[in-house]
Amino acid sequence: MSISKRGIFDAAQSIEGILQIDSKRLEAALSLDARTARIEVQILLQTLLNVNRAYVLTYSERVLSDDELSRYTGLRDRRLQGEPIAYILGEREFYGLNFRVTSATLIPRPDTELLVELALQQISQRGLCRVLDMGTGSGAIALSIAHVRPNADVVAVDASKAALLVASENILRLNLSNVRLLQSDWFAALAGEHFDLIVSNPPYIEMDDVHLKLGDVRFEPLSALASGADGLDDIRRILRDAKNHLKAGGWLMFEHGYDQALRVRQLMQQAGFTNVTSARDLSGIERVTRGHA
Repeated sequence: MSISKRGIFDAAQSIEGILQIDSKRLEAALSLDARTARIEVQILLQTLLNVNRAYVLTYSERVLSDDELSRYTGLRDRRLQGEPIAYILGEREFYGLNFRVTSATLIPRPDTELLVELALQQISQRGLCRVLDMGTGSGAIALSIAHVRPNADVVAVDASKAALLVASENILRLNLSNVRLLQSDWFAALAGEHFDLIVSNPPYIEMDDVHLKLGDVRFEPLSALASGADGLDDIRRILRDAKNHLKAGGWLMFEHGYDQALRVRQLMQQAGFTNVTSARDLSGIERVTRGHA
């Protein structure tokens, strides 16, 4: 039995054909495992066709039109070049919510959900609580807190105007009315303001860390990633002024690198914070350190 050239073309242009071929391409180009590579191709197809995963699995024999294939190829080639899939799609899920992300913001990561969980433990479901998120980026931390605690008065600051534009889009997406955005170099624009809780996922990677040239982080804003020779310059800057903006008994919480917990605890204690402890993420890594003003 012979197969026409058109039949061969159609097979390669079908959903299943694309999944088989491009999963292997992504696997080889980006050193992904086979499952992750296939999931990423599925996500690109779902985005292109505006369908859910069940559709992609159920109608795997569907053949893409020439226009659809051209647009899909554009998405695939961006991923083959290493661009993070969150930037290609323009969004990322975090704490059960969908956030718009761009190259002006960090991509929210599951590890950071621990910071949100610990913050929520300190915010009563009743009564007003003033919360400050420093270096908010897309707003993922601040807006997740504001969504779960509508009684909280949340202020989110960032030095980047471009990042704040993304955060403002996310406020509209989530229909939140208890978040205020402010352009500020850490505490510079917050004179006279005091908070019950300050949270931050600041830059904490060493400036010469080789990982800054690998994977997704190559595409993320360096200013939101790296912070001096030991990665702790911005944490020191925040600690210098944090107590001046915390109410008596308030809390300060940082996300930090996998090997920085001991040093961050020492810095917080030196800055006069008490009850300083570090919490572990789901991988057992000390990921967040907090202290009492």
